[in-house]
Amino acid sequence: MVLASVIEGPGRLPEVRSFPEPELEKGAVLLRTIRSEVCGTDVHLYHGRLAETPYPLIPGHINVGEVEDVNGEVFDVDGIPVRPGDLVTFLDVHETCNNCWFCLVAKASTRCPKRKVYGITYGANDGLLGGWSEKIYLKPGVKIMRLSVDPDTFIGGGCGLPTAFHAVCRGRVGLGDTVVVQGSGPVGLNAVALSRLSGATRVILVGTPRERLEVGLKLGADAVVDIGRYGPSERVEEVKKLTGGRGADVCIEATGVPGALTEGMAMTRDAGTYVVVGQYTDNGEVTVNPHSEINKRHLSILGTWGIDFSHFYKSIRVMESNAHNYPWHLLVSHRYGLHETGQAILDVEAQKVVKAVIDPYKT
Repeated sequence: MVLASVIEGPGRLPEVRSFPEPELEKGAVLLRTIRSEVCGTDVHLYHGRLAETPYPLIPGHINVGEVEDVNGEVFDVDGIPVRPGDLVTFLDVHETCNNCWFCLVAKASTRCPKRKVYGITYGANDGLLGGWSEKIYLKPGVKIMRLSVDPDTFIGGGCGLPTAFHAVCRGRVGLGDTVVVQGSGPVGLNAVALSRLSGATRVILVGTPRERLEVGLKLGADAVVDIGRYGPSERVEEVKKLTGGRGADVCIEATGVPGALTEGMAMTRDAGTYVVVGQYTDNGEVTVNPHSEINKRHLSILGTWGIDFSHFYKSIRVMESNAHNYPWHLLVSHRYGLHETGQAILDVEAQKVVKAVIDPYKT
């Protein structure tokens, strides 16, 4: 039997259940889970904030594991056969059709209507398809990548790494840019590192608590603005002081707080770019004056939804090339076993951790 932590329904903290070890269909792979993560999405799943979530659910969408078994010839994305003992991760997004209007015409596979996601839109009744489990079943066709970094470095980047990669690409952060990142959670911290790697010469992190801001400085931020010390207008003024009075060339919102949008727009220079990546669930509305806050300022505002395989693949390659200079492992501040996943969710929601990591074999 395989142990997994399951959210039975909205508002119910996870409980450990046992599942039979799966029989592998042709082309499937079984992983022994080494690390999974708890991110803001898992907090939303706990509260039932994501539509069409198939409870009961095994959370955990970004994971790293060791290949335990393979049925038939299975290849990673670089065409190398997958073998037992390999250290791998996999793209949590699966069953994107590559045949609909969004996939073929818009080139926006994140909007594919057939898109499914491990640990989010696959339920426990579908199988061991989430990382808060001793083992993970990789369905035929899941995109697998070998890892050359250690599990803690990879999971330190976790879901925030490709999500931030997508946001940085959307904002076209480039050589010599000044970037403001709103939000010091995993997405924001990864956006700091990736903005620096994209050529930004000044990166300012706006967030709290101090523990997260200190990690941000180690990941490449030049300055931090602690929202616990400054009110909204004061935060904008502080950013303006740090950017010669103009504001940022690119500002990336990674807070999940609707009110952050008007604040972040004010932190962005005229004719600059504002990238929204943190509004993954509907947390409410915000009032914007389209004339004075957008049009007159010639402001570009870009939404960012999910990731595709290019974001996943390239962000991991960037991590592998730069892990010696960027300490992604420092994001891992707390580790939890399967019986502690409920506490992990509560700690993430209360911002008591930088990143919570699930080790299914922790006792």
